[in-house]
Amino acid sequence: MKIIDTENPDVLVLEPCVFHDERGFFLEAWNARLQNEVKLDLQFVQDNHSRSTRNVLRGLHYQISEPQGKLVRVTRGQIFDVAVDLRKSKATFGQWVAYELSENNHRQFWIPPGFAHGFLVLSEIADVLYKTTDYYAPESERCLIWNDPDVGITWPLNCEPVLSPKDLLGLPLIKAEVFA
Repeated sequence: MKIIDTENPDVLVLEPCVFHDERGFFLEAWNARLQNEVKLDLQFVQDNHSRSTRNVLRGLHYQISEPQGKLVRVTRGQIFDVAVDLRKSKATFGQWVAYELSENNHRQFWIPPGFAHGFLVLSEIADVLYKTTDYYAPESERCLIWNDPDVGITWPLNCEPVLSPKDLLGLPLIKAEVFA
């Protein structure tokens, strides 16, 4: 597994070794020994799977009292995956990091607790799978508005995104609950 540093030292891109032959490919999506290499103390408790169509934008979601770390990957299609640092005590507060994840590049995005997460579907359909370090807690869920000018995410959009009613009600960073 290749570890790729990002602009935020706590957010990582993981690139597995992919073995191809005439039958297809094989890769190891997760191995607990990896956490020793990257010095992370991870215990995943839940796996999630979403399917979305082109121009669907999900997020930017986070849980305030039960924050989740997420290891995100795409098994079908392509997404623009975004993490926004909501840890007020960090120099990277309010900054975003994004990577394209796809069924072809097999990359995974590690987003630690304390970040908002969202993605835009770039392909006709995308299946997104992610492991979380805490359980879904709807009463703790919050949403940062996807187009907050203070955050300034450069989404690769050529039309208006498709948003859920919940995501339309996201708050700007200045009004959002954030982490200490």
